[in-house]
Amino acid sequence: MAYTWSKELETGNSVIDSQHQQLIMAINDLLNACSSGKGRDLLNKTLDFLSFYTAKHFADEEKLQLTYNYPDYANHKKLHEGFKIFVNELAVKMKVEGPTTDLVRKVSFGVGDWLINHIKKEDTKVAVHIKKNTLCKV
Repeated sequence: MAYTWSKELETGNSVIDSQHQQLIMAINDLLNACSSGKGRDLLNKTLDFLSFYTAKHFADEEKLQLTYNYPDYANHKKLHEGFKIFVNELAVKMKVEGPTTDLVRKVSFGVGDWLINHIKKEDTKVAVHIKKNTLCKV
């Protein structure tokens, strides 16, 4: 089951939306590889990408939140930090145990579900705050 980008995931910030799409595409690529029996082959590359790209994406997102004085910044940053720890734990597990089916599933669905839920529940709040504060400045 691939993840689908939809209007309800859009924040209205082209950079953030593009980064979200890249993250979802990485998970979908892993899911597609699983469908053809090549999920284990792509797992390490996916984890490397997720480790790097989530750190970059979260930094960009947090900078935007600070720029617009987002009131729930501290909590949002904690969620990001928790997710980075989760991805790093998966990467360590990959190095120790290798590419197991269980690990492929945790990366595909654990990461994918977290991202979709985070975008819908948290990032949309940030987008509303930014739009509201942008309109006030005009």
